[in-house]
Amino acid sequence: MRLKGKTALVTGGSRGLGKAVCASLAAEGAKVIINYFHNSSQANDAAEEIRQQGGTAFAVKGDVTDEKGAASLIAESKQLLQQPVDILVNNATGPQPELSLEEASWKDYEDQLVFFVKAPLLLMKAVLPDMKESGGSVINIGSEVVQLGNSSFSNYVTAKSAMLGMTRSWASELGAYGIRVNLLNPGFVPVERHEGVGQDALMAYQKNVPLGRMGIPADIGSACVFLASDESSFITGQSLSVNGGNTFGI
Repeated sequence: MRLKGKTALVTGGSRGLGKAVCASLAAEGAKVIINYFHNSSQANDAAEEIRQQGGTAFAVKGDVTDEKGAASLIAESKQLLQQPVDILVNNATGPQPELSLEEASWKDYEDQLVFFVKAPLLLMKAVLPDMKESGGSVINIGSEVVQLGNSSFSNYVTAKSAMLGMTRSWASELGAYGIRVNLLNPGFVPVERHEGVGQDALMAYQKNVPLGRMGIPADIGSACVFLASDESSFITGQSLSVNGGNTFGI
């Protein structure tokens, strides 16, 4: 129970990697807020699964890309948890169209920046007063694409790249308050949004992974537990890739 007594907010926590992160944090004792925006039944089901395992979880609707929505989400979370948020996981994402440079527009870039830069900024500012008092751990969910530089995906790659600089700058500024900020970069971990990906594509990716397998959502959940816990109390401003060795470097 490495996170007993702590509280966590996971954006986009009702499905995919976010759901696995919520389950992992709750299994280690954290009280978890599962943020969602569209599918209330899915979020409530995820919360109920955690409760059935003996954990504490609440599903809370909120538009993290909107200033008022983000502030309201933090306020409601604090009320439900009866204490401030200790762990913030910025995981929410929107559509991820693969576009060539000829096809991509500035709006396509903005759409990605809204989720991966604006939303984390709004939430960080909302939790900051409490975290300045008692510290905390912020985990930004990046992607291995920053190192791979996938073609025909520059809108997404650019926005995820921005998270790296943002993470390091926040870590430098907030370290004096006991606030740690790190970037976790998943590899290709098949979840619901990848249901249309064929077996050939999965095998083509897997053959280049040194550990010889695809990642599973629990791999990302376990890494989040580590970064949220006191076991990583001297780690901040770092970029951790969880992808079986598919990429190396900073």
